Amino acid sequence: MDTAVTMLDTTFWMTAGAILGLLGLSAFFSGSETALTAASRGKLRAQADKGAPGAQGALEITQDSERLIGSVLLGNNLVNILAASLATSLFTRMFGDSGVALATLVMTALVLIFAEVLPKTYAITNAESAAARVSPVIRLVILVFSPVVGAIRWFVRQMLSLVGVQTDPDSRILSAHEEIAGAIALGHSEGTVEKEHRDRLLGALDLGDRAVEEIMLHRSSIEMIDADADPEAVLAQCLASPYTRLPVYRDQPENIVGVVHAKTLLRAVAGLIRGPHASDAKLAAFRVLDVAMEPYFVPETTTLDDQMREFLRRKTHFALVVDEYGALRGLITLEDILEEIVGEITDEFDVDEEKPLREAEDGSIVVEGGMTIRDFNRATDWTLPDDEANTVAGLVIHEAQTIPEQGQVFSFHGFRFEVLVRMENRITKLKIRRL
Repeated sequence: MDTAVTMLDTTFWMTAGAILGLLGLSAFFSGSETALTAASRGKLRAQADKGAPGAQGALEITQDSERLIGSVLLGNNLVNILAASLATSLFTRMFGDSGVALATLVMTALVLIFAEVLPKTYAITNAESAAARVSPVIRLVILVFSPVVGAIRWFVRQMLSLVGVQTDPDSRILSAHEEIAGAIALGHSEGTVEKEHRDRLLGALDLGDRAVEEIMLHRSSIEMIDADADPEAVLAQCLASPYTRLPVYRDQPENIVGVVHAKTLLRAVAGLIRGPHASDAKLAAFRVLDVAMEPYFVPETTTLDDQMREFLRRKTHFALVVDEYGALRGLITLEDILEEIVGEITDEFDVDEEKPLREAEDGSIVVEGGMTIRDFNRATDWTLPDDEANTVAGLVIHEAQTIPEQGQVFSFHGFRFEVLVRMENRITKLKIRRL
């Protein structure tokens, strides 16, 4: 009898110890899964670059998230099921048939508190540091379970293919660009990122998705110099212009033959007036093309990111935009691209113009028709779509499928648009309010 009691006591304590050990492993697997999936890869990369131990390993094992989660879940389910089986056996021996229900209640409470909520809460609050610490052990777990996980992955894909679901393990739901943009937008909505910082960061991210035609100065607004104009007229025009670089045309504005820099022109004219060989005859014979640079043309579909790189490579700030047929569409400068990031850049030579956007007394917004939808959204925090048009006026024309008359009112995309001013075929001013 004493021997049976001793064996029972020994079995009890060994089984109880095994259950506690398995609960500890379950907590480890649960916390590791949460830490490795919640950890920011950007922060892990920064820690790895600083030499933090384990950060590089965490980066490597999170690269294949499907294999990581499969291995961790396999280990977690093994220890949980084994712990539940041992607890059922132990409680059945102690309490008979009622031990099954008791074991279920006790193990549910223990697993929920100590193997799920507690480790996962800690992992969420210390995701990067926890991921770095557990990465060596999880790497070994992945290596051991990889054959089984590989078979499970193949079986799961076959089952999904039967119902028409195709899986690509190498694809990511969100690109790095979308993840960063989403994080910035979320930070702004939560009040941790200021609007100005959000606009600048998103502006820099969007350069690769936007074309030069979206921000170029339209050809109708380009100031040009006639190549055959008198030197005095050319000099007077350059001095009166707020721009440093001016295109030079011959015969018709479409025929751009050069670009003159105001400083280069002034140096040449100063040499003809004050130089050792100065003379009225040489000044009268001077032609602006003598000092003009060769024009630089770019396609209208070039992305802003590529165009900025090309500006930096060529060490120039000015380009003329053409369409697929070679016709002049407008011009773009490096300043235009930088303004998409930092906002409007003005200096003492810029012409004071009426603000393109102002708030009316009734709460609506009065806006210039030529204002881009992107700038309008950034200024108002509204969400007008810019897929089909670049400007606010272009959006109204696209939706109306006609050129509206002055005073016409339209409602679409949750906003009310009223045409205030129309000049010829252009809508120059609108009033917009949210419905």
